[in-house]
Amino acid sequence: MLVELLPEPEVMGLLALMLLHESRRLARTSVSGELIVLDEQDRSLWDAEMIAEGCALVERALTTRRFGPYCLQAAIAAVHAEALTAGETDWPQIVGLYDVLLRAMPSPVIELNRAAALAKRDGPLAGLTLIEGILQRGELLDYHLAHSARAEFCRQLGRVDQARAAYERALELTQQVPERRFIEGRLKALE
Repeated sequence: MLVELLPEPEVMGLLALMLLHESRRLARTSVSGELIVLDEQDRSLWDAEMIAEGCALVERALTTRRFGPYCLQAAIAAVHAEALTAGETDWPQIVGLYDVLLRAMPSPVIELNRAAALAKRDGPLAGLTLIEGILQRGELLDYHLAHSARAEFCRQLGRVDQARAAYERALELTQQVPERRFIEGRLKALE
């Protein structure tokens, strides 16, 4: 209703972002409540109608050339949603969108998300380097996702002790049960 009353690019972007995130809700957790990472989600469970509506709103908002952070975040979600498989995700485009988003809205959380995208494009060492820079600046030290991402990149690089320490720190900072179980599972897999 708000888009109809106020068809501004950021309003369209926010609605698109909400639709695109909601479109993946059923695939985010297993029947038993376990978290499923984006790369492992069953994309047949994604809501194609919501994706189509969200992507159309993103395109409409971006064509105005007056877009802001919501539009850019929605554009990132749209790139994920349009990939038929995880392997077909356009990581260079996502990194580019994060570059623009960082200029529009500098934030260590956006830097963290960009690091994850960069790792997909350029490898885990590229992502790890960025995350370690964020942590060395004293930012996101108490943010479990920063430590969890660091752990994942260390694991991929075969740095098991560093991965274990980072997962343990992430576990200390995590309150939600599904996230705790996910991290505990990653720790067990290191053994």
